[in-house]
Amino acid sequence: MKTMFLKPAPLTSQAFAPFGDLISAETCRDIRTINEGHTVRFNNLANLALNAPGLAPCLSIFRSEAWQLPHMVRSLERHPLSSQAFIPLGQSAYLIVVAPPGPLVENEIQAFIGQPGQGVNYHPGTWHHYNVALVEGADFLVVDADGDTPNCDEVALNQPIEIQP
Repeated sequence: MKTMFLKPAPLTSQAFAPFGDLISAETCRDIRTINEGHTVRFNNLANLALNAPGLAPCLSIFRSEAWQLPHMVRSLERHPLSSQAFIPLGQSAYLIVVAPPGPLVENEIQAFIGQPGQGVNYHPGTWHHYNVALVEGADFLVVDADGDTPNCDEVALNQPIEIQP
């Protein structure tokens, strides 16, 4: 089986737009001063979709083991009925591997490096690899939907992709 190679790009709002939202104070367009001027609220950072029948909003922490690049990607998953947001709680970079919603087209897979202070929100149906912390293990605050309704499709890739440094 032939291996495909992919080098991650820096994570920007524009580059990530086909897959979801970049969650970052630096890219926020709705900034409000609250609490008698002592707090800045970076408002409405992501377009959350968490209200499908049989699912309810869920707030979790995912603890991801550290990976080093190169990293081999062999499968992707998607949540067809809801969004899924990952906000890093640590100070380490992390790997994002995504493909647009719809039927999985392997040559449309892209990779990004998320930095501390940059979260992502995958729109419903966006294909993505599971969360990968780089260099050291890391915790991520996750906002998604949970319940009895099936909401996760997993697909093995026809050819693995090696994510290179």
